[in-house]
Amino acid sequence: MSTVETDFSDPSGDDIEALARDRIPVRSMTENDLPHIVAIDRKLDTARRDRTAYYRRKLSEMLTESGVRVSLVAEIDGQFAGFVMARVDYGDYGRTAPSAVLDTIGVSPAFQHRRVGAALVSQLLLNLRSLNVETVYTRVGWNDFDLLAFLERSGFSPAQRLSFHRPL
Repeated sequence: MSTVETDFSDPSGDDIEALARDRIPVRSMTENDLPHIVAIDRKLDTARRDRTAYYRRKLSEMLTESGVRVSLVAEIDGQFAGFVMARVDYGDYGRTAPSAVLDTIGVSPAFQHRRVGAALVSQLLLNLRSLNVETVYTRVGWNDFDLLAFLERSGFSPAQRLSFHRPL
């Protein structure tokens, strides 16, 4: 019986695991990354909102609180190219299950279509596997077609959960 081994180094592959992270340096996020994260977020947000306080809280949580955070940044030629922020949960709603939540991902418009997002997600998934995380969840706007397509290419699919809200 012959088995075919997948060549993850093949750059022609369209799989998220094609090791884009080997071509694009990805490192752990630090507090010094805040201005770059905010700048990318502002460029990507059509309303141009300043979400500095949100990202400052996320970074503080990542650096000082007990929750396990797996947040990364990508750099190309010494320039900040993108980021991904995630956290590990070991259960919710009375269930014990090692899972993670991908909070936020952003790629600088100057580096889009260069597999920066793929490198970030690939490294994130590798890091999460090392923590024995079994599932990664995220939320997406129903009409954010570009992000939906990216997540599908990255191996994500709709979850078997519905999200509900009630205005007060």
